Amino acid sequence: MKLIIMRHGEAQAFAASDSERGLTANGERQSEQMAAWLSQHLAGETIDKVLVSPYLRAQQTWQVCAPHLPAREVVTEPDITPYGQSDQVYTYLQAMFDVEAPNVVLVVSHLPLVGYLTNEWLQNGQPPMFSTSAMAVLDIDGQNDTAELIAMMSPRELQG
Repeated sequence: MKLIIMRHGEAQAFAASDSERGLTANGERQSEQMAAWLSQHLAGETIDKVLVSPYLRAQQTWQVCAPHLPAREVVTEPDITPYGQSDQVYTYLQAMFDVEAPNVVLVVSHLPLVGYLTNEWLQNGQPPMFSTSAMAVLDIDGQNDTAELIAMMSPRELQG
């Protein structure tokens, strides 16, 4: 099974509240570039489930990515905000993998959750940093509850 953990695209610095910060034009471009990269990486595999933070910038990130990434189901998940608890999200994902057995799941969320969540799976000590629109692609072994990092990609790496 594959788990893709994505940080939202570059967002505006200010809004009425943190949850209302929308993407910048650069954030839209970066997210679209990353969606195209992921589409090639998945080589025709459909995403079984997309979990998206309710925050505007994450919702907009998914909207930009959606035309490139066919998905069977998209769910707005209130527990994957910047303040989400990685251990609880990890447990939720484990249960989902056990019960639903999806082949590919995409999570669109925020720092610091994306780093901590990646580390819950990899157990490497130090959570990886995610630039805006960056993705970690993990291969999940559901029987052993282990994971291997297949790819870590950011917009800057695509350009360079």
